[in-house]
Amino acid sequence: MQQSLRDLDSAYDNFFSGSGFPRFKSKHSSRHSYRTQMVNDNIKVEGNRIQLPKITNRIGVDMGIKSFCYISNEDPVENPKYLKALEKQLARAQRQLASKEKGSGNHQKARLKVARIHERITNQRRDFLHKLSTRLIHENQVVYLEDLRISKMVKDSRLAKSILDCSWSEFFRMMEYKASWYGRDVFHLDAFFPSSQECNVCHFRNPAVKDLKVRTWTCPNCGTVHDRDENASLNILKEGCRLYPAS
Repeated sequence: MQQSLRDLDSAYDNFFSGSGFPRFKSKHSSRHSYRTQMVNDNIKVEGNRIQLPKITNRIGVDMGIKSFCYISNEDPVENPKYLKALEKQLARAQRQLASKEKGSGNHQKARLKVARIHERITNQRRDFLHKLSTRLIHENQVVYLEDLRISKMVKDSRLAKSILDCSWSEFFRMMEYKASWYGRDVFHLDAFFPSSQECNVCHFRNPAVKDLKVRTWTCPNCGTVHDRDENASLNILKEGCRLYPAS
């Protein structure tokens, strides 16, 4: 798909440089072919075999707080927690602002200092989300995500600040429009799908895992030891493939 977009872009450039209209392949005399770009040694010749980059790939993504997300068959993506990293600095700047007389020059300086810290947090977070969403869209043809009820989740005062710091809604928004740009598919699973509770090996459902404090558990049916979030990402992938199979 990316190569096709490059070819289309080149055809437009050639047309406007005076090379004439692009010539499309004839369905009667065309040859089956496949072209791609070599990036970071993704194409290799080993003996009598050729390694090509992935043409189609599907992943399930489980969102988290300790780790930003777990991606099926990958290492977890750590949560940078930009707000927490600058929380003390922000609180100090806000206290200084509160102590200044409104309308004074010092109050204006203190207000700008608070605004710059907020801007720094926002820019760091946006940069992280852009890089992650771009990588996932470029590397995968289909992405399955949870349909989180974020507005309800933030009502829990113990989790609200951490959830808002993650900016899951903005991450989902980026995934959606980048998928549209690059011809990918993003599907959201039902919020009530028990991705964490179900063993991805034998499908035994363990209601004890509803407790968020349970981070690892052993399936009483098949004996598989699960990391809560890794197991959820694998279940999201399986359920996504079941609901939205390859066309």
